[in-house]
Amino acid sequence: MSEGQQGPGAALDLVLDIGKTRSKLLVIDRAGAVLAQSDHASGTQRSGPWAALDTAGIEAWLCEALAGLGARRSQLARAVVSAHGAAFAAVQGEQLCWPVPDYEFEGFDERPADWAAQIGPFEQTHSPDLPRGLNAATQFDWLERHAPAQFAQGQLLPYAQYWAWWLSGVAASEVSSLGCHTHLWDPLRAAPSALAQRRGWAARLAPMRRAWEVLGLVRPALAQRLGLPRGLRVHAGVHDSNACLTRYLRSHPRMTLVTTGTWVVVMAPGATQRALQAELDLLSNVSVRNEPVPTGRFMGGRELQQLCAGADPALATLGTLQQLLQRGVMALPGFETQGGPFRRSAGSVCDAQGPLALDSLSPAERATLAGLYTAQVTAWIIGRLGGVGPTVVEGPFSRNPVFTAVLASLLGGDGLSVSVDPLEGTARGAWMLAHWTEPAIASPAVLPADPLPAAAQAQLLALHGRWCERATHAASLAQEAPAT
Repeated sequence: MSEGQQGPGAALDLVLDIGKTRSKLLVIDRAGAVLAQSDHASGTQRSGPWAALDTAGIEAWLCEALAGLGARRSQLARAVVSAHGAAFAAVQGEQLCWPVPDYEFEGFDERPADWAAQIGPFEQTHSPDLPRGLNAATQFDWLERHAPAQFAQGQLLPYAQYWAWWLSGVAASEVSSLGCHTHLWDPLRAAPSALAQRRGWAARLAPMRRAWEVLGLVRPALAQRLGLPRGLRVHAGVHDSNACLTRYLRSHPRMTLVTTGTWVVVMAPGATQRALQAELDLLSNVSVRNEPVPTGRFMGGRELQQLCAGADPALATLGTLQQLLQRGVMALPGFETQGGPFRRSAGSVCDAQGPLALDSLSPAERATLAGLYTAQVTAWIIGRLGGVGPTVVEGPFSRNPVFTAVLASLLGGDGLSVSVDPLEGTARGAWMLAHWTEPAIASPAVLPADPLPAAAQAQLLALHGRWCERATHAASLAQEAPAT
């Protein structure tokens, strides 16, 4: 647990950021500075017939981390949770009714033959039919068929609201969590989908609350066990990518936001909904203000790891990039099958002479190629989505010099900025929700990203033109493939 300084008696905020790969606990003061932080590797375990998220492990870590805050505990005034999507829990009384399914469980690919007809047209939910359990409705259908007695128990609530319930004992649903490719929500009608209503799932959803609303106070038993103040207010919470967008909604009503991590998510409030294409994973999320947000994404963090092949991503440099550009080295999509416009094509690496083995490249070259490739996919998605400027990059890729320089060069006149907030956008956006109804919230801290020098930029644009020809062909495979 790392800690900073703050005067005695000041009201502090608790932010829980429950990610698919890592979870974080942060204590933040009224000025927005992080005073204490702890993190934890989010795990998965086999629980009966399906793979489940390790909620018990996260709970144990949270209890230990909260106890480790020492005197800071007495200063906590507000708590807010952000969490990844494609995860739902069921609760009854004070119990979790069944293990929270892990959306990467391969069993979710087994679906009824008429599943596409059941979920209805894309125009209703703006949610593509995705692999594994990336659609919550796919999980519900599988559970209802394979574990009907278990699934029938409890009130359904999204993952962020599950942890808010763990803190407060109050069950709630929230629109950004329901609207993130679940097939459970109709974003244009702002209501549960026809599928959710027909299958009876809508009736089991916990009551709707806005992300910034206070659900109630911390559970008295939890407060006593962990030494938390009984007056600690718990907010409803938010889907993680939407938390990141939240911090820009007041100052940037029209923009393109690129959030990075396990997933690279491009969110473009202000772009036309006509650009959405289910086959390319161009969908609609829903903001905390209940507004449809055109969105595209791919599993950029995983693809970067595959291309790095054990190399440290920090080895990526602009000098190495110029060498790769001179040789015409590029990675052609795609390298992950879970989501994204290229999920049905097999990725490869080549240079001007032809196919290239990834292990023939040095660690610095692999790391640099990974930054180049992920920036190219991001730029391609922004173009297909019709994203409008300014464009801002949040998360770990904002600190990758190759990714930012390539993306800035490919965006051209639209320009690119990167977040320079020491706190990651998801946690910052969640923290802002705790103060959402207050009149003044600081504007996000961003700086312009520099494009490549002119000569390197010309080489990049020539290479990217060839790359786009191959990428467009790869995307056509997704568009031509029959629905799963």
